[in-house]
Amino acid sequence: MDNNNNLISVIIPVFNGEKYIAQCIENLLFQSYKHLEIIVINDGSTDKTEEIAQKYPVKIISQENQGPYVARNIGIEKATGKYIHFLDVDDFINADFYQKMISAIEFADAEIACCGIIQEQHALKTTFDEQIIAITAEDKLNLCRVWFQGYLVKYLFKKSFLIDNNLKFYTGRFVADMPFSLQAVFLAKKVVTVPNAIYIYKHRQNSILTNPSKEHSKKRRTDYKFARQFCLDFAQTNGLIPMFEGKTIWTQYKLFGIPFMKKRVSETGRIRWYLFGLYVFQKKYI
Repeated sequence: MDNNNNLISVIIPVFNGEKYIAQCIENLLFQSYKHLEIIVINDGSTDKTEEIAQKYPVKIISQENQGPYVARNIGIEKATGKYIHFLDVDDFINADFYQKMISAIEFADAEIACCGIIQEQHALKTTFDEQIIAITAEDKLNLCRVWFQGYLVKYLFKKSFLIDNNLKFYTGRFVADMPFSLQAVFLAKKVVTVPNAIYIYKHRQNSILTNPSKEHSKKRRTDYKFARQFCLDFAQTNGLIPMFEGKTIWTQYKLFGIPFMKKRVSETGRIRWYLFGLYVFQKKYI
């Protein structure tokens, strides 16, 4: 399996990531699957990100700061692998991640493989117990939980599929994973789930998605509104609304291992909070 036809291009957009770039690259170099093309898109970093990355066998593309989605679009253009995976510089994958992903996507002859994910902030874990090949829109979207988990990093894409469908990221936004993921999963002929391939999504202070400044908070709210409206419009256009009606996602919070609060998010974007099972308040997050 380890031949030129199965090269995986790993695209890592990074802005001022000197704290994480070394561990990120080493996480890849110690993968059991070795046929990787590691592409670091240095998005205008002013720290030692590029200097550190140069110590490793990676391809470095430097540009003025234009945001992670411009960087990812450039990564798609420059990638030479048959498959593409997008990795955030401060996250982790388990040691057999790419071996599991490539085995599944090749076996299924699929355009997309979907891994399990652990979202560190809320101790939220979504994994697969078995390998399932989905071909209907309902099965693909439900298995991947796209409506509630837009995380782009969950997927291994066949590059030719992205190119043939002209799939690119909306730029100039902090949040653009979900529109891309929804389109890709919907358009793929086959999507395969992958047991034992785990992506660990870290929660870092002062990242694009956690920066507490008023400017960043306002921008995030605007981008979330755009992303959700895009998805609603896409669902309406493609007859997907019925499969989302009535769907909700629950997130449980624990204190010293004891569940004390739950958050319920509906498909309309309305959030309800429950304390020890009792309804407390609700808000609309878009």
